[in-house]
Amino acid sequence: MTNTKTERVEDVVLQARDIDIAFGSKHILKGLNLDIKRGEILGFVGGSGAGKSVLMRSVLGLIKRQGGSIHLFGEDYDNVSEIERIRLDRRIGVLFQHGALFSALTVKENIQMPMREYLALSQELMDELAAIKIRLVGLPADAGDKYPSELSGGMVKRAALARALSLDPELVFLDEPTSGLDPIGAADFDQLLVSLRDSLGLTVMMVTHDLDSLHATCDRIAVLRECRVFVTGTLADMMKVEEPWVKAYFRGPRSRAAQIASQTIPSAGA
Repeated sequence: MTNTKTERVEDVVLQARDIDIAFGSKHILKGLNLDIKRGEILGFVGGSGAGKSVLMRSVLGLIKRQGGSIHLFGEDYDNVSEIERIRLDRRIGVLFQHGALFSALTVKENIQMPMREYLALSQELMDELAAIKIRLVGLPADAGDKYPSELSGGMVKRAALARALSLDPELVFLDEPTSGLDPIGAADFDQLLVSLRDSLGLTVMMVTHDLDSLHATCDRIAVLRECRVFVTGTLADMMKVEEPWVKAYFRGPRSRAAQIASQTIPSAGA
């Protein structure tokens, strides 16, 4: 029994407990609990301004919490030594909303930024590693010498993903990765994400509004409502939730997922 319990704990890559974040008197997150399991792609959804990106930024130390705890890879992130925190940070990659590439740096230089911060590598080795990341995300080799302004929207997202993968992380955070992409570009990115998860053994937390991406990529979905995680489960589980907002989100008239709902949920007269 002891071994089974240990295995279950180790399978949780990120554990958030009783997270409390407020801006002034306004609570954004309160009593939030969430687990992300090793090897899964977790979709994190909620209304605009509900606090989806706030949780991600809090985990990254960019927003201060008023309460709660974050455990990464079994370690209490708030109470580890500075050296241990750096070691944990190296196991995490981030794709910020809109890519957030440095406009004055080339793609190659953007990818090398985490290497310069955390590693002591020669320029030659960093160039080789950056070239590998560029190929990994499906960009042409010459993209490395281009600036973000010279890239299409889809290429910017791929370049930002390459930077997120710079240090070979185990856990990757994606903030609205398909936002602003056309349907074909978004579908290509979804396919790339699943392929990278499978080949690299990544664990992914993806903040998104994109229902097609949820359907194509996610093993589980967590819904943020009223400052906390209201429900978690598969897309099929979401189809059965009768809470008004969740129902409207996943089974509303503009949702592609409504087609799935009509096939998986029996009608009232059945």
